[in-house]
Amino acid sequence: MILGMTPLVLVHTLISLVGIATGCVVLYDMWGNHRADRWTAWFLVSTILTSASGFLLPAAKFMPSHAVAILSLIILAVACYARYVKRMSGVWRLGYVLTAVAALYFNVFVLVVQLFLKVPALHELAPRQNEPPFAIAQAVVLVAFVAAGVLAARRFHAPGADAGETARA
Repeated sequence: MILGMTPLVLVHTLISLVGIATGCVVLYDMWGNHRADRWTAWFLVSTILTSASGFLLPAAKFMPSHAVAILSLIILAVACYARYVKRMSGVWRLGYVLTAVAALYFNVFVLVVQLFLKVPALHELAPRQNEPPFAIAQAVVLVAFVAAGVLAARRFHAPGADAGETARA
């Protein structure tokens, strides 16, 4: 076991980190009005796998993480529909941007939760995760993602609306 993780937890964690990393690339590309087709595919697949694999982890009861995973899977279904079925036409472009950003936010939200659970210095600051340091960290993440989503919605235009749009790998 690496870092005390079972193989399943390790794989789940690695997939989650891939989802966060690729999601950051996709978000950055949205700000530059780039489609980033391959990065988007990796982001969506890894984020779907992250949410789905969470249900395989041992749990004695339904937990808040399960609720986040269900909500994330619903949002990801809309993102995939907007991106691949509706091809981001019309209002589906905005729908894709908002759902993709929301899915990335949920991954980062869970990352912050896990950091406060697993990193001793952070755990000491908020052992029950209802203390001010945890609330402040999550509030900062939420505000950052709202700002990032607004910026992405403003800059990621419909094809042809901005001659600068390119499809990037």
